[in-house]
Amino acid sequence: MTLLDRKLAPKFKQVSTIHFLQPKTQKLDNGIIFHSIAGGSQDILKIDFIFNAGIWHQNNPLIAKATNSLLKEGTKKYNAHDIADGIDQYGAYFQHEVDYDNASLTIYTLAKYLDNVLAYIKEILLYPKFDEHEFSTYRENSIERFKINQEKVSFLARNEFMKQLFGYDFPYGKIAKIEDFKNLSLTEIKEFYYNFYDLSNCEIVASGNVNSKTFDSLNSCFGSQKIKTEAINIKTQTIINKEQNKKVHIEKKGALQSAIRIGKLMPNKLHPDYFKLQILSTILGGYFGSRLMKNIREDKGYTYGIGCGLLSLKNAGYFFISTEVGAEVTNNALQEIYKEIKLLQTEEVSKEELDLVKNYLLGNLLKSCDGPFKMASLFENVHFYGLDYSFYNNYIETIKTITSEELIKIANEYLKVDSLTEVVAGSN
Repeated sequence: MTLLDRKLAPKFKQVSTIHFLQPKTQKLDNGIIFHSIAGGSQDILKIDFIFNAGIWHQNNPLIAKATNSLLKEGTKKYNAHDIADGIDQYGAYFQHEVDYDNASLTIYTLAKYLDNVLAYIKEILLYPKFDEHEFSTYRENSIERFKINQEKVSFLARNEFMKQLFGYDFPYGKIAKIEDFKNLSLTEIKEFYYNFYDLSNCEIVASGNVNSKTFDSLNSCFGSQKIKTEAINIKTQTIINKEQNKKVHIEKKGALQSAIRIGKLMPNKLHPDYFKLQILSTILGGYFGSRLMKNIREDKGYTYGIGCGLLSLKNAGYFFISTEVGAEVTNNALQEIYKEIKLLQTEEVSKEELDLVKNYLLGNLLKSCDGPFKMASLFENVHFYGLDYSFYNNYIETIKTITSEELIKIANEYLKVDSLTEVVAGSN
């Protein structure tokens, strides 16, 4: 046996391509689209029910999230405790969430208990009660959480930033106010459920120990259900390029820290420059060794953490820098952030730094492919944009071939300082 020489670093090998677990796509008897990604050695299943029912589709704030949350709070057959206990007894785990575009319900379960767990999921999806008492409890709890959040500078800055970027009239910028909680009505929630939680507006993604029995179980539960034949009315809307406030300060007297959000609208993952922008934002603030972390945290000691990123939505995208700093060093932190942006526009990234970021991104991508559940997430991240796995291999190719000259060009094109919106919440 050859002993390892631990004084020598292991040989470096760069990721070339990723071999993906290909999804198999079928339809249940009533036409519901079912994707399956089989893999792994354990008897575990993850099943996502994904609806076109995110924030984008609501006419008033809070409706999409309230509808998704109340689904599990009682059905015609079970109350909320029955549902929780019923799923728990099989060692299964249930979660639900809403993002800007989609809403989802996910179960993790041993494959041998799938039929038992699906009995509860069927009740949640098809027969929610939307009980008046549960709704009142949800609304009161939400109001209290909102009041608590209103005391946090990070919450204030994040909401104002979204409103400034998109405008209140655009769905992504329609931020809730306290009166929206009070005006929230069960009638609107039921209407949203009727319009967007029909099974014709759902795709199912199963991953893990998937086999023909998985399909049969889902088909037995949902394939015979009557679904709408007319298309769901999905709104289209264009961001109105109105004059934005480029600098906004939200006064929070007595706050010891200031929350900073800086950013702008950016192309989403359908745009050819998206990969290059991802690499650029990683250099600036996308990992622990990034320039913003080295300067603002390690060198100046203004914050515990600072980062930036590029968020892709179906109907837009945006870039953001986010941090909280001591109130007394707010202006100094802002100056250092803009200094780092300008350096990206004027000085080439060294080969050493660029190689480090390339290896970080490739390793991170490889880590995100670990197992069928993560593969399913990768599939969902591109499928609902009309893309496929070639997206990731194109990303790998861009990471491997991008040059310092290209990064300077991208930084000058997309990160002009006077094009950025700056929001600070804290004590002036």
